[in-house]
Amino acid sequence: MSKVQKAWFYNQYGSIDVLQFGEFPVPKPGPGQILVKVRAAALNPVDFKIREGLFKSNDSHFPAVPGCDAAGVVVEVGDGVSKFKIGDEVYTVVQGFTAGTPKQLGTLAQYTLVEEHLVAAKPINLSFEEAASLPLALLTAQQAFDVAKFEKGQSVFIVGGAGGVGSLAIQLAKHVYGASRTLGNSTSSKAWAQIWSSIIQSRVTIKSPRNSILYTTP
Repeated sequence: MSKVQKAWFYNQYGSIDVLQFGEFPVPKPGPGQILVKVRAAALNPVDFKIREGLFKSNDSHFPAVPGCDAAGVVVEVGDGVSKFKIGDEVYTVVQGFTAGTPKQLGTLAQYTLVEEHLVAAKPINLSFEEAASLPLALLTAQQAFDVAKFEKGQSVFIVGGAGGVGSLAIQLAKHVYGASRTLGNSTSSKAWAQIWSSIIQSRVTIKSPRNSILYTTP
């Protein structure tokens, strides 16, 4: 394997104009780490916030490769890795934000390095692109329910139900946490209600107070 790869990176904080495309070292996995060949990557609002320097007091060194989410194929594993082997299709959020300083190498690269506990097997019914779009938004939605100590049978109101986190929270509410009723709002068009209804496989009631659309399920 080559010791260098192609990646997007930046050497200073700023707008999208600070991004460069060029060569970046391919890391070697240490104990408990996995090297993934990236087949698809996703960006989230936190990525441009980091690039703009909003978290510079606790950020990685330059050059920095943006991106938290990725899906790909395991190409190398470090000592102690037991759940995955070379050739496995996986998806991951490489930045464990609760662990301290963000990593220098994100996911907008040909290869990314990640700890085993931040990796999961890619569902066979999802494409690499679909899988890469999920990790950070899905974990954010899950953490909201966990922090709220949500219990089965309770009802929930989800602000911004048409967004990435909101749309996943709606699905978690119904299919994982057992919400008795889900209420969400969005400024998106009513066409989104049909999409929402299809996603959660339930009847949707639409109300339109002012410029916001409310979606409710039984």
